[in-house]
Amino acid sequence: MIIVERTDPHHPQATALLRQSHALMQSLFSAEDNHYLEIDDLVADDIYFFTARISDQIVGTGALKVRPGYGEIKSMFVDETARGKGVADAILRQIDDQAREAGLPMLKLETGNLLHAAHKLYARHGFTTCGVFGDYVEAKSSIFMEKQL
Repeated sequence: MIIVERTDPHHPQATALLRQSHALMQSLFSAEDNHYLEIDDLVADDIYFFTARISDQIVGTGALKVRPGYGEIKSMFVDETARGKGVADAILRQIDDQAREAGLPMLKLETGNLLHAAHKLYARHGFTTCGVFGDYVEAKSSIFMEKQL
């Protein structure tokens, strides 16, 4: 069973997954094309940070950053050993529920153009491509997506 719950990003297992995610992004994209939040930034008042666990092992992370007029999905990552088990779907449903509870009308995200599994995940959950938003700039390595709630 997959349990998704709010967690402190400084929990050792959560921090380890976030570091894996950051290392992967650094291996795939240039520094200026990496838009992940640092671990300390994930404890802000406008962020809901979630982890997914199977038994006592944290296997996935995801966050909702509340912005004026929308929520932004950040820090989505699933440990390689847990991929294909519905972990990302469970985290995304939790983020969607939290955004609705917060009264947000829309979810948006930026993801890398090489992250094809992520594109499929977001499309499966009703996200469609959109233009650049927020503080982002147009980049060949970025894909922007949104979903009306």
